[in-house]
Order: sequence, then structure tokens, then C-alpha cells
Amino acid sequence: MSTVAAYAAPAPKAPLERTTIERRAVGAHDVLIDIKFAGICHSDIHQVNEGWGEAIFPMVPGHEIAGVVVEVGSEVTRYAVGDRVGVGCMVDSCRECDNCLRGLEQYCTGGATMTYNGIDRNGDVTYGGYSKQIVVDENYAVRIPDGLPLNLAAPLLCAGITVYSPLKHWGVAPGKKVAVVGLGGLGHMGVKIAAALGAEVTVLSQSLRKKDDGLKLGAHDYRATSDPATFTELAGKFDVVLSTVSAPLDFGAYLGLLKTGGAIVNVGAPEEPVSLNLFGLLGGRKTLAGSMIGGIAETQEMLDFCAEHGLGAEIELINADEINVAYERVLSSDVRYRFVIDTATI
Repeated sequence: MSTVAAYAAPAPKAPLERTTIERRAVGAHDVLIDIKFAGICHSDIHQVNEGWGEAIFPMVPGHEIAGVVVEVGSEVTRYAVGDRVGVGCMVDSCRECDNCLRGLEQYCTGGATMTYNGIDRNGDVTYGGYSKQIVVDENYAVRIPDGLPLNLAAPLLCAGITVYSPLKHWGVAPGKKVAVVGLGGLGHMGVKIAAALGAEVTVLSQSLRKKDDGLKLGAHDYRATSDPATFTELAGKFDVVLSTVSAPLDFGAYLGLLKTGGAIVNVGAPEEPVSLNLFGLLGGRKTLAGSMIGGIAETQEMLDFCAEHGLGAEIELINADEINVAYERVLSSDVRYRFVIDTATI
């Protein structure tokens, strides 16, 4: 066991504060990682506020982790001391179910072990990346290519894979037309990756406030959803609509944007239930779907793809004592486009 500094929420909706936590001893298949940078994901805020249900406190959030290996277990084969690695949203799974065997550990039927706000196989609470170090099984870490700066790579461990996985699954490629709903932490990576895959990309945002940014990131068009003409002019245009927002949408209106056989894929997770008139699906063999992060191999594939195409997150680097202010700014959409904590300041 080792004691490391961290930032934790002591109770639901409470401000995060500096504390210490215990990390397990490095086992035979574990790697000890010095965390260099940790991204702030909107899901961190949902969980601190118990927006998705009852949570475990004290909570150390953070599942966008980039760092360097400083110790390896006796049977580790994947990594060596000095390797640049990342840890995403999960740190274990059953490894035996059909999904795990297919490389879909995020859908483990036994329940994947989340990086924080979870219980590991030993019955211990998991603590995330707002900390100085983490111990992880080597099979649930990924290699960060040398071409990706660690601070720009950290958000890819959630925001990057969360959009990459559905874009690949739904066949986004040259000739496809994709709409990305929302230009935030997830959305800006959705634009970058969809464009790099060769698609024609349109951003759908409440206003045109970020239009210049969207076009610079790779979008071909940028439309305001507050303008009813948007839904008329773009009717039947898209193969895929990727919703990255955590607010309920008028799915009837968005289904009207799809071509026959098109899909709306949700990667944002609103706290409130949504309603849907099923005729919006029936009238064009359309799909309303969801997607959650990606498996370990696909996460590595995403990192390699981003390195090949020179894609990193657009970030604002902050000190640890700015976390609570950053949370407020995320909630008011005042970040372009991901806060990343310099963990040297913890």
C-alpha cells in the first residue's frame, strides 16, 4: 500500500478538496503510474452530484489519465518503466464473458470495474485520476504514442474513445455525412475524428457562437438548432447524427435529419428520461442508439489513429486548486474544450 495525494469530493455536491488516499501494492500484473495530467469530464460532475444515482464517497473523480510508468509487477510484459501510458474509464472486467472476449470490455456482462466510484474485484473502492499516482492491471492501460503530448492525450481516454467507437461502428468514412450535436468536450473531438475519417461534418449547436471554432476543427457546416430553418433545410441529409450533449433532445426533430436507414447515436447521458414518438423511427427504418466508451484494443486503435492524424484535444490546463471553478465553468459551457489538471499541482 502507498499513500498518495488526491482531490476528492467528501460528500454529494460538495466542493472537491485536497486529501490523501491509499493505493494498493503493485501486484504481479500491475503497473504503477505517475499521473501527469487528468482531464475533467462532464461525467465527473454528474457523479459528484449524484445525477446518475447514488454514488460512493469520498470520491476521487478522473478517468482521463495520462502518465508514465514508474514500477512494474514481476509478470508484466506489456510495459516497462518510463513508458507513456493512459488509463480510461475502466480498470478491470470479468475477462470471460462474450463481450470481454470480443474486446468489448466496456459492456462486460459481469460489470466492468469503473476507474472511480466503483468497487474492484477485491471489494475495494476505486479512486480516479485526480491524484498523483494510480496502480492498474497492465491489461487495462494503453500506450500513448510519442507523437501525442500527454496533456493533449489525456482527454482522449474518455472524450476521444467515446466518439471514435460509434463513428467506426456506424461506418463513418469518405462519402458519409455526419452531424455532431454540441461542440463541447466530446463534440469537438467528434468533429476532429469524423473529419479525419473522411466524412462531411456538420455541427448542430444551440447558437452560432462557436462557428469559427467548429470550422477550424474540421466541420464543413455549422448550424444553430435554435433556428427552425435548420431542421427544414437539413431534412434527410445525414447518415449519422452523433449527439454529444447531456440534455434531452427533441428526438422527433432530429430523426427528421436522417436519411433512410440513418442512425442517431447518443454518447451524452442526460439525467432526465426522454420521450419518443416511434413513428419517427418507423418512417425511414431509422435507428436511435447509444454507445459507451470503447474496449481496450479499440482505445489503443483510437490513440494510434489520433497520433497518425495529429489529433489532440483542445485544452485549458489548470492547477488542482482550480477544479471547483472548472466544474462551474463546465456547467456554464465556458471551456474550449476540455479542462486538464496538471497533477504536479495536487
